[in-house]
Amino acid sequence: MRLRDAEILDLRFPTSDERHGSDAMNPDPDYSAAYVILRTDDPAGLAGHGLAFTIGRGNDIVCAAIRALLPRVLGKDLNEIISDMAGFWRHLNGDSQLRWLGPDKGVVHLAAAAVVNAVWDLWARRDGKPLWKLLVDMTPAQLVACIDFRYLTDALTPTEAREFLEGRAARKSGEEERVLAKGLRGYTTSAGWLGYSDETVRRRCQDALDEGWTDFKFKVGHNLEDDLRRLTLAREVIGPESRLMVDANQVWDVPQAIAWVSELARFHLWWIEEPTSPDDVLGHAVIAQAVAPIRVATGEHCANAVLFKQFLQAGAMDVCQLDACRVAGVNECLAILLLSAKFNVPVCPHAGGVGLCEHVQHLAAFDAIAVGGPRDDRVVEYVDHLHEHFVDPVRLRRGHYLLPRRPGYSIEIREESRHRYRHSPHSEPPTA
Repeated sequence: MRLRDAEILDLRFPTSDERHGSDAMNPDPDYSAAYVILRTDDPAGLAGHGLAFTIGRGNDIVCAAIRALLPRVLGKDLNEIISDMAGFWRHLNGDSQLRWLGPDKGVVHLAAAAVVNAVWDLWARRDGKPLWKLLVDMTPAQLVACIDFRYLTDALTPTEAREFLEGRAARKSGEEERVLAKGLRGYTTSAGWLGYSDETVRRRCQDALDEGWTDFKFKVGHNLEDDLRRLTLAREVIGPESRLMVDANQVWDVPQAIAWVSELARFHLWWIEEPTSPDDVLGHAVIAQAVAPIRVATGEHCANAVLFKQFLQAGAMDVCQLDACRVAGVNECLAILLLSAKFNVPVCPHAGGVGLCEHVQHLAAFDAIAVGGPRDDRVVEYVDHLHEHFVDPVRLRRGHYLLPRRPGYSIEIREESRHRYRHSPHSEPPTA
């Protein structure tokens, strides 16, 4: 089965109209997808779907980067790719000229995520399994063989990774039964967008409570008085027993973050997310020490596994917020899951964006079944936007993700939605 050709789509959804996704750093996001379909010569028309998430302008640049990567993929046989997934990942990310634009970060790395995830989607579809099940059924040796350990071996070696997974192999069947029955505990961000009115916040908090949610995240960082008012309102509705987290989306300097979080500590916060620049490992470490026992959560903008490694080594990350489309696909996600396990840091994936919930449910399920640690420390973000556009959207029950059953990575966008939300460059008004 050879990868014959590809279709690349610039898809944009007008979420800014109602301030969905608004935060202190990004007040008017339009959730978007640089979307790729890898088609094969299979007579049944088997194809793999992948996307990179952006928030509007610049989505076309990621699409151009996907197009630049395709010569390293098209024409290859799927079985050859599968037989050496680490080699394929390194080949895709190893173009000597494209790497100059990164390396392993930025637009090209986002594009690599879309392509790599499309290959994994294709593999899972071919084998008739949802991606989480494909990963769970792999042996420790097979999983380790999917990871490029370059730059990581000072923290985690292939031998350590294999031995770690082997030590947990006996518990997989029992954990799989448990997760299939109960689901994955989630938390909702859908009540806490910064652009919502107080009335909307109150209504959405109550609706979420009624639906069974017990963990809530609010955006903060634009104005301290507003944050104090909104979090007071939130606690009035959700009560003292629900867990409350806040997200500053990188807006503060280190001293400002410490001072601001100290003011918000009265609301008994579980974590502060992205309190400063996502590249500032040492700054996060200082904040983590200063605001404890409030945890520091970060990772959605970490560019690659090397940066995750440094955060973990420095004690700068109490909660790992892996993003399925920020790093270069499933292979790199596996490395980050194992690094987090090595440092005993819970993985609570980031899912605030189009298709991210659909992605991370698979990674979180694999983590819970084959890798993870304490269950109460692991929650998966949920936002209630745009799921209706997916062929296999997330399913929830009483604040828990129910594991997907359809083959693939759950990231195929419906054909009618692909047609309706395809962006035309002529639709944007000129700016001065």
